[in-house]
Parts: sequence; structure tokens; C-alpha cells
Amino acid sequence: MSETEYVVLLDDFGNEIGTAPKASVHGTDTQLHLAFSCHVMNSRGEVLVTRRALHKKTWPGVWTNSFCGHPAAAEPVLSAVHRRADFEVGLAVRDVELALPLFRYRAVDATGIVEHEICPVYVAHTDDEPQPNPDEVAEYRWVDPLDLAASLEATPWAFSPWLVLQAQQLHLFEMPPAVRRAS
Repeated sequence: MSETEYVVLLDDFGNEIGTAPKASVHGTDTQLHLAFSCHVMNSRGEVLVTRRALHKKTWPGVWTNSFCGHPAAAEPVLSAVHRRADFEVGLAVRDVELALPLFRYRAVDATGIVEHEICPVYVAHTDDEPQPNPDEVAEYRWVDPLDLAASLEATPWAFSPWLVLQAQQLHLFEMPPAVRRAS
């Protein structure tokens, strides 16, 4: 990772309009920018959830999807998915599929920091065990998606808002394990 990480800024229609240092766009007046989220499944039909490191600027210590990040300028989003899978959770992922191409959200955390992203959502697969980067991930769990869905419904405040919103739209959180394994 470079010393200064840049994100791709977007207009309201999703067109690139420039770049800015990542640290400058996650504040109380966050510009719309490009990101992505990825949900990793294993052959047992479980999904990997991670708990964000406690020193993260946005949503520290909350449970979230497997990993997420920002593509660099001119970096294909799929390349960024593989790069962040390795960097955040120490995984090589395969069969990466775009599940929610138009996912977009704006959320404000308890400190007033805003996330404002167009964030395509991917589903990937691995049977490797994560080797999380402690700067990114405090802990992780492989969980049954139906159990995750029940937890998201019962205690949405314990999870990142983007995970809650994505789960409402992703069908993988509704399928029984046998069906998930067959697909």
C-alpha cells in the first residue's frame, strides 16, 4: 500500500470527476466516491463476516461484510477486489461475481463521519482460512447466512449500515445451505 491512498470521486450520475486522498473524503461532508464490497463464501455455504479494527475512522469495531475497499484511479474494480482480499483478510478468492452492480448508499456514524459511495457488491469463494490484517480486521467468523440475516434483523446497530442494506438485497442471505452449495 502506498503512503497516500486515493479514491475516485464521482458525480451524481456515477461518472468519474477526479481523485482525492482517502483521508480527505471520509469526514462530515463526504464526497460521492467509488468503493466496492465483497462477501466471501466457503464450500460449506458459510459467509465470512469481519469485525472492523477498533482504530478504523469509520464504524470502528462493528461487524461487516468480508472486506471492502476503494479502487485506485484507472484500476479495474475486479483487480481492487483481489488486492483488498489479500491485504485485508489474507485470502486468494475465486469465482468472483458481481451481485449488486448499482448499490449506492449514504450513512452517518455516531461521530458524524459520512460514508457516501457507489459501491458495487461482489460475491467470491474460497476454502482458505483468513489471515486478517490487524490494521483492518479485529476478528472474523464464518457464519450461516440465515443466522447472519436473523442477527442483522435483531441487532442492525451492531453491523455496518452497508452490510444491513446489502443483505436486504442479496438473495444469498435467504437461501438454505443446500441450495447455496449447489449454486
